[in-house]
Amino acid sequence: MSRVDVVRAAARGSRTAQQYDPLGAMGSRPLAVVLGAGGVLWALLVSLLDRDVPGSPTLSALTVLVLAASGAVVVTASSPFRAPFPRWAYVVHVALLAVATVSSVAAQWGPDRNALNDFMCLLTATGIVVVAPYRPWRDLAVGGLVLAAVDAAAWGVSASVFPHQVPVAVAAFLAAAPTLVLTAAAVVFAWTFGGLAERVQIRAGSYSVARAERDGIAASVQQDRSVILARDVAPFFAELRTREVITDADRARARAIADGIRRAMVADADRTWFEYAVVVDGGPAEAVDDPDGLIATLDADQRTVVRTFLRAALGAATVDPARFRATVRRADEPGAPAGRVAVRMELAVDDSDVGIHRTFDPYFAVLRVTFHDLDVAVRPSSLALRFSYDQH
Repeated sequence: MSRVDVVRAAARGSRTAQQYDPLGAMGSRPLAVVLGAGGVLWALLVSLLDRDVPGSPTLSALTVLVLAASGAVVVTASSPFRAPFPRWAYVVHVALLAVATVSSVAAQWGPDRNALNDFMCLLTATGIVVVAPYRPWRDLAVGGLVLAAVDAAAWGVSASVFPHQVPVAVAAFLAAAPTLVLTAAAVVFAWTFGGLAERVQIRAGSYSVARAERDGIAASVQQDRSVILARDVAPFFAELRTREVITDADRARARAIADGIRRAMVADADRTWFEYAVVVDGGPAEAVDDPDGLIATLDADQRTVVRTFLRAALGAATVDPARFRATVRRADEPGAPAGRVAVRMELAVDDSDVGIHRTFDPYFAVLRVTFHDLDVAVRPSSLALRFSYDQH
C-alpha cells in the first residue's frame, strides 16, 4: 500500500458522516431525539408497570435518570451549532449507558424470568445507532463492544446467581447480541459512507474548486476588459479615423486610456477569488478588506463552503449585497498559532432573527463542521460571522 493510500485510509477512518455531509447529519438528528426520548419513556413505563421482581425503586429511578442524561448528551452534542460531535461526548454517552445497564440489572436483582422487560440490552444497541452519523467507525466499534461486554457480564452474573433453563453462556450472549448486531450495522454504515464520500471527492478533484474559480476569474477579467474596449478604446479609434491630423490632445487621451487599462490589469492581478465572487454576486468591489490576499490560502473544501454560503447569502431576497463587508487578517489573539487567519463577514438582512435562522441555519451547520470556532451573531436586520483557519 502506498503512502497516499495509507493517508486516505487514515482520513476515512477518522472522518464522520457529519463531516462529509453536515446537512444529512442535521436531517438525521430528529431520529436521535425520538429514539432518546422513546428509550427513556420505555424504561420509565417498564420500571413502573412491568417488573416481575420487586427490586429497588431507587435503582430503577437511577436507571431512568442516567438514560435521560445519556440522551441529553447526544441531543446536545449532535446540534449542528456544536459540530462536530466531540469524542468526549461519545465517551460520556457510552459510559452512561454502561452505568444504566448495571443499575437496571441491580434494580431487578432476583429471578427475573421475563426477558421482554429487560430493556437495557436493546437501548445499548440503539444508543450506538443514534451516534453512527457523528463518530468514525472505529469509535463505534469500540463503544459497541464495550457495551456488549457490559450487557453480557451483567446478565451473565444474574443468570449464574439465579439459574434458569437457559445456560449462563447463552443468557450472556442473548443479552449482548442486539448490541453486537446493531453495532456491526453502524460500523458498516460509517465505513461505507466514508468510502463513498472519499471517492466522490477524488472525482471532484479532477475539476477542482481552484480551477473553477480561475475559470470564473478569467471570464470576469475578459468581460471587464471588453467593457473598457467598448467604452473607451473603440470610440477613440472611431474619432481618429475621421481626423486628418492627430493632435497632442489625442496623444494625451491615448496615454490616459492606456494608463486606465494598465491599472485595471494590475487590479485584476491583485484581486483574489473571494473579491471576484463578491463582485459576481452583486457586492461592491471594495467590500473585501484583505490587503495581504490571505483568503487565497483556504483549501479546496473550505473554499467550497465559503463560496456556497456567499452565493446563497448575497442571492437571498432579504440581503442587501451592497452592504456586505468582509475582513481578513492574521489572527492576533493571545495564544493563536502562527499562520492562523481570522475572517469576519457582515451582512445587512431585512428579516427578524428567527427568519435569519430559518434561512441560513443549513449553511451555518456546514460552516460549523468546516470551521470549528465559527461564531454566529444574529440580530434583527444583521448577521455577522467570524471564523479562523490555518493557512494551507
